[in-house]
Amino acid sequence: MNKNQSSWLLLTYKVPPEPSKARVAIWRRIRGLGAVYIQNGICVLPTTTEHQRQFRMVQSDIEQAGGEAVIFETTAMDDKQESLVVTRFKHDRDQDYEEFLDKCADYKKEVDKEVQADHFTYAELKENDEDLKKLRGWLDKIKALDFYGAPARVMAEQQLAECEAVLEAYAQEVFEREQNVKGEPQPKVAAVKRAGVAKASGTSKAGRGSGSTTKQGGKA
Repeated sequence: MNKNQSSWLLLTYKVPPEPSKARVAIWRRIRGLGAVYIQNGICVLPTTTEHQRQFRMVQSDIEQAGGEAVIFETTAMDDKQESLVVTRFKHDRDQDYEEFLDKCADYKKEVDKEVQADHFTYAELKENDEDLKKLRGWLDKIKALDFYGAPARVMAEQQLAECEAVLEAYAQEVFEREQNVKGEPQPKVAAVKRAGVAKASGTSKAGRGSGSTTKQGGKA
């Protein structure tokens, strides 16, 4: 056994088939911790004090639902076995990142649609700003569960930065319009911003093809 191998917390449990609501709630809570299911009713997390606390809380929920649960601290038998588990963690997070990337693409398309329609208003800016905050929060949550640096993480961070740049360009144009006392459009500025949005969108398409992993399967 390699002394440098990771230590894992292993939760094995079973719950009554009914009510199904309790089973689903427990499954969602475990998945929400970033745990990986290696078998039905058997899941793992890297050993940390916080994960120990979280698993004990899940254990309590399982017992209250009429089920049974046992928590172990263990290590993989060899490097190959550990690599298999780490790969599962990365795969699950990559699926989350891929969903995030899709939403980033949708966000840029939405802002570009407002640009093409010449809708440069504070109301639209505020709405787009709120949507960007949601994207930031979502990415932070995924990264908090990305214990081993999934490959798609870099692309997700790059795409969020592009979304921020697109919104900044849009905000600048809204500001310029509001500074125009007559409320007349400023073609030169608008053209520059449209070009910026188009460039960012083009970079996104090229980047997804070369830098992200292929989306695999559905959710666990």
